[in-house]
Order: sequence, then structure tokens, then C-alpha cells
Amino acid sequence: MEVVIVADARTGGELVAEAMAQLLRRKPDALLGVATGSTPLPVYEALAAKVRSGGVDASRARIAQLDEYVGLPADHPESYRSVLRREVLEPLGIGMDSFMGPDGTAEDVQGACEAYDRELAGAGGVDLQLLGIGTDGHIGFNEPCSSLASRTRIKTLTEQTRVDNARFFDGDIDQVPHHVITQGIGTILEARHLVLLATGEGKADAVAATVEGPVAAVCPASALQLHPHATVVVDEAAAAKLKLADYFRHTYANKPDWQGI
Repeated sequence: MEVVIVADARTGGELVAEAMAQLLRRKPDALLGVATGSTPLPVYEALAAKVRSGGVDASRARIAQLDEYVGLPADHPESYRSVLRREVLEPLGIGMDSFMGPDGTAEDVQGACEAYDRELAGAGGVDLQLLGIGTDGHIGFNEPCSSLASRTRIKTLTEQTRVDNARFFDGDIDQVPHHVITQGIGTILEARHLVLLATGEGKADAVAATVEGPVAAVCPASALQLHPHATVVVDEAAAAKLKLADYFRHTYANKPDWQGI
């Protein structure tokens, strides 16, 4: 995989946003896989700025959701569908008719998971999937020891994840759902380009395990080593535990401009 070390979160956001913009210039109806959380916000802000300035037209882009709470109404302000509408679709001028995601309110949750996998395949697959990473190496909600071949499925949130997410629910953990639907690692690996963005010293151990450790279910993100086009973009703090950091800096500094990321 390619590792790109940047100065800070804003620079990382600009770099990933430009990769998305280049994709949309080549393929205006590209299917972009997006993640929630604070880490990708600089990407969405930078891409929206390009749209406003006329640097790229995102109106024909399609958006695919990575995960969703189970049992939370789609119009709940903290459903990931609502969050992505506010943070991605509306700023980019994309309508909900170009959005796809799993149905977290379905009576048949397993059926909804299988239907979402089929929907992604029927749409031609994800062109670029943006990922964050947990301090334990999880991607999506694929917690440690998730199968590296897993498909979209229901997962039980750890107590720590519910504690962490309580801040979005007025600090009340009882409002945080116990379950989510998440794309599996096998599903994620089917995207044509994977871009993992990590910032902050709290992610340094997970980044090192992902990039330089063995491919192992205990660090789900390490599965990116199996992908033919995976890019890991990290700031200096998140790169602090990388033994090959100097090599990664050298290779990116000497990369032909036309290659992009």
C-alpha cells in the first residue's frame, strides 16, 4: 500500500479531496464510499469548496454509506444517513436519489444486509472508499477479530464505542443503539480504490499495525495490505510509530505528479 505522510489534518483533507475531484472529472457519476466521524470532515469541506469554486462538478456523483445504526429512524438527526446528508450530500449538491445505504429499520436485518451488498454490486461497485480507523484498528464497525472475508452484516457495538458515541446523543449512553449494520471487510475490499485517513497521536499504534504489521484479524485494517490500490494518508502524529516513515516520505516526494494517489 502507499503511505502518504502530511503535515496536518487540513493538508490530508485537501489531498484526499483532490483525489476525489480527479475521479469525478474522469467519471462524473462515480460511486464514492463515505465514512462518518470527525476525521473525514476536512475531506468533505475541501471537496465542497472545490464544488463552490467550480473546480469540480459533483452533481452526478453517487454516494454509498459505510455503516448505519440498527433501529434508529432514518430521519433521526444522528442516524448516519442524516449525518451524511448534512455533511456530504447537501454541501456537494447531491440529491438523496443518488444515495445508497443499508436499511437500519428493516424487520429482516440480515436480509437488509444482503440487499445492500447486492445494491453495491448492481451499481457497478464503489470507485473510491474513504475509511477512518479506530484506535484498535477497526474499519467501518469491523471490530478486532472480524473475518477478513466478511460481508455486510449486523454487529454489536462494544461498550467503549457506545460510551464514545454518547456525545452525539446528549451524553446519554442509553440512547446509543447496541447494534449497527456495517459493510464487511470483504465488501470494503471490493472497492477499486481504498483511502484510509488517520490523524492524531491516538491513531499511531493502529496505523503502524495496519501498515507494517502482519495481516491479521486482530487488526482489521491490516486487510488493506491485500488490496491492489490502497492509500493510507496520515499526519505526522499518526505516523509517529512507523519504522519506515522516512522511506514513505522519500517515495511520495519522488512520485510522478501524474500518478496522483
